[in-house]
Amino acid sequence: MARHIYRCPLRWSDMDAFGHVNNVVFLRYLEEARVDFMFRLAPGDGSPSFSGGSVVARHEIDYIRPLVHRHEPVTVESWVTKIGAAQLTIAYEVKDPDQVYVRASTVIVPYNLAEGRPRRISAEEKQYLQQYLAEEPAAA
Repeated sequence: MARHIYRCPLRWSDMDAFGHVNNVVFLRYLEEARVDFMFRLAPGDGSPSFSGGSVVARHEIDYIRPLVHRHEPVTVESWVTKIGAAQLTIAYEVKDPDQVYVRASTVIVPYNLAEGRPRRISAEEKQYLQQYLAEEPAAA
């Protein structure tokens, strides 16, 4: 099973009054990693996969330890834990090699923007997602 790796820079504005990355900012980190995974790495040259839109149906986040500002990016690892007919679940770890800051998951629903309604996952999308399919790690 492969994991998608995204190196996310920390910005000074990500910090809160307590000197660590604000809890809401972690959602942005997950979004950046998810967009990189689903859109820039979509299968096929000129493929329409994942380009028709998607919506977030659910987020779950476990904050393990504080992350403070530094110049080195943090790593966001992403993988798929569930593929349904019209939704998928992506799991994440925001981490450094020796520690995990956040474990999270997001339920994504593919969406037809032109018709204003959810759509099914295409065969091409499913084939791509299956390369990243694995179970979630045990909680820390």
